[in-house]
Amino acid sequence: MLSAPLLQRLNERRDGPGWRQLAFHLSVLAVGALLWVCPPLPVLPTAALWALRLVGLLLLGWGLAFGFCAMHECGHRTAFASKGANDAVAWWAGVLSFYNADDYRRYHQWHHRFTHQPGLDPELEQEPPSTLAGYLLELSGLPWWMGKIRGHAAGLRGDFGGKPYIPAEAAAAVSRSIRLQFAVYTALLAASLWQANGALFWFWLLPLAVGQPLLRFVLMAEHGGCSTGSDGLSNTRTTLTWAPLRWLMWEMPFHVEHHLYPSVPFHALAEAHGHLAPHLVHTGQGYLAVHRGFLRDPARLALP
Repeated sequence: MLSAPLLQRLNERRDGPGWRQLAFHLSVLAVGALLWVCPPLPVLPTAALWALRLVGLLLLGWGLAFGFCAMHECGHRTAFASKGANDAVAWWAGVLSFYNADDYRRYHQWHHRFTHQPGLDPELEQEPPSTLAGYLLELSGLPWWMGKIRGHAAGLRGDFGGKPYIPAEAAAAVSRSIRLQFAVYTALLAASLWQANGALFWFWLLPLAVGQPLLRFVLMAEHGGCSTGSDGLSNTRTTLTWAPLRWLMWEMPFHVEHHLYPSVPFHALAEAHGHLAPHLVHTGQGYLAVHRGFLRDPARLALP
């Protein structure tokens, strides 16, 4: 649907957009952390200060949780011109968002290969919610935490059984990456306990838990209620939303465009959307509109 010259131009890797996007994401984290720990306006009433702290907690939590989107884009090695920059940012973004970038890259390749196809797409290993209770549980992030803890524990042991997307020759490298990631967590935990300030809890675990529901909210819209066939136009949804959320998501609301042309960097997806929009089967007019449809009939999320 995109001409070869157009696709060649859209596929161009450039460092500038990636560094600007990363600077925006880090700014969200920094502002959130600053407001959460010490609002810069101590003359305000106590209630106003706590309101500012809550805003800070939300910003910090969203910045941490949506580090997943930075890891995802860099995992495609399209955010920056160099492979090294992509891999380094992906790995540290995974540390912040409690993913492992090396495990996720292989997992995600299979997701693109078998998008929303039951029994093949690893994203469907956990059954999507099909009731209101299941929908609310999914939004809470609890199933995600449980899955991440189990998955990381298996990876630390070098156990990748049931993960065909991690071949035997890659298992040792992925396991080393997960162990290195947990060495970082262990060092931060030791420093937190040594200083007796609970920093790992107050500045990572708690904000990440607070940020998860919004991430679950937007990720559920990417394929929820779409076809389970192999047609990329019907098994994925693009959702039109506000620019700040698009930036936080590294332009992933343009999700059909990303799945049809995963080689296109995040900063070119909006232009790709302009060419592809007439062909899209599922275009959500905002995430609230998409979820209103889910709430009217949660069973539409169920797999056949």
